[in-house]
Amino acid sequence: MSALPTKLSKGEETRAVILEAAVQHAGVHGFDALTIGLLAEQTGLSKSGLFAHFGSKEELQIATLDEAVRRYNEVAFIPALKAPRGLRRLSVVFDNWLQWIERSGLKACPMIAANTEFDDRPGPMRDAVVEHMQRMHDQIMRGVQMAIDTGEFAADTDPEQFAFELFGIISSCYRSRNLFEDAKANERARKAFDRLTSSSLAQKNPGSSVARRAIK
Repeated sequence: MSALPTKLSKGEETRAVILEAAVQHAGVHGFDALTIGLLAEQTGLSKSGLFAHFGSKEELQIATLDEAVRRYNEVAFIPALKAPRGLRRLSVVFDNWLQWIERSGLKACPMIAANTEFDDRPGPMRDAVVEHMQRMHDQIMRGVQMAIDTGEFAADTDPEQFAFELFGIISSCYRSRNLFEDAKANERARKAFDRLTSSSLAQKNPGSSVARRAIK
């Protein structure tokens, strides 16, 4: 028998309301724009009430980033674990990644905003960004290694290089989608991903069993 869902306490409910507003705001306006006063106004809570959950702007920023990454994992990464190991799982992760913002009800990606704001600003927030992004990078590398282990990718495929190029595709997709309002940005990103994976296949013959499995 599965356990019944645990009901959130009043404090947990309040924290969830605050983080919902914070994640939405950070994705569009950036993390520097997050303030206790702004969120008090948006949520209808008192400043003292917010301070009870987040004692400083920096603590609020880190908690907001943590929440954004949790949502990404919940929507994009964890569901992909149901797919078979190897190229199929890697492909599902990529497709979910392209769609996770819409599925999460967000207008923009808070993680991209954090990368841009804190890539050259030392401090606890930058450390948090590096930790989360490195974990995501490592997840992609493990996915590539699984594709090598299954025999779908060539043995000399470089997981580090693959992950580097994959993040580049995602970043370019977000830029085209948001800045240029390109309605075909996701489609272009998928074509780029297909070229990247095709260049890594263990057998380049389109009629091979490995290639057929990759296309499905």
